[in-house]
Amino acid sequence: MKALFFKAAVFSICLAIAGTGAVPSAGGEPCDGTYGSGPNRFVLATGSPGELGLVKALADVFTARTNTTLCWKKAGSGESLKMLKEKTADVIMGHSPDAEKKAVAEGWAANHTLIGSNEFFIVGPATDPAGIANTSSAVEAYRKIAETKAKFFSRGDNSGTHKKELQIWAKAGVTPSGDWYVVTKQFMIATLRMADSERGYFMTDSSTWVAEKKNLKNLKVLLKGDKILVNVYHGLCQPPGSTPGAEWAAKFIAFVASDEGQNIIRGFGKDLHGEGLYNDAAYAKQFE
Repeated sequence: MKALFFKAAVFSICLAIAGTGAVPSAGGEPCDGTYGSGPNRFVLATGSPGELGLVKALADVFTARTNTTLCWKKAGSGESLKMLKEKTADVIMGHSPDAEKKAVAEGWAANHTLIGSNEFFIVGPATDPAGIANTSSAVEAYRKIAETKAKFFSRGDNSGTHKKELQIWAKAGVTPSGDWYVVTKQFMIATLRMADSERGYFMTDSSTWVAEKKNLKNLKVLLKGDKILVNVYHGLCQPPGSTPGAEWAAKFIAFVASDEGQNIIRGFGKDLHGEGLYNDAAYAKQFE
């Protein structure tokens, strides 16, 4: 009787999962995107490249050719590295190069490979209450925002974006706090939309801005071009044999870095937005 009850329970759970369309990842949690349907499965963790569709564009080609399935998990760079360390992700696409190099040095990550870049824009309301449009650096802009206590939105999630933001605050000699400093604990698109709704400042990546600007009513780009705002992406995966998907993770990074993969990155977004959302590795190399 107990065995029959257990089998019935398992069957009910499987039906529930099938009914929702959710597909468990290697870590047991549902995937935020599943591409391909092959028996060889691996998990990729990243944030904006998945939200904006770059992961899908790359995965559709790779999985069809290799008879694999890619499970995308939405996570910022900090959380992606944590998942890699805990072996709940096979590969990540991140933009926290110092933390990534440390992971390789400690032996729990491999194949640190340059794959492309974008940059950060500091956006804010057209009225620009802090007057940052007249500044020449991100550090000066942040200092003015703090001095005027103009509303600023922070992801506050240990992502690569959040780490970059904290780096700039530190260089400005500011520890942000108070009602003007709003921590969202949300991803890029959600935080950008909150900043637009409440007419606040935010540091968004250029790719998300190009894809989302048509939906934003109150924000404009007020500062860009500072070298500190360059955002370099790398691929990073499990060492060989560490997880069942490690082999395919390494092959996926090699594909993304190949001429074919780089062509996808260079052209991604041009059809929908009139301009590419990412620069390729050849361009990004100057900022390494």
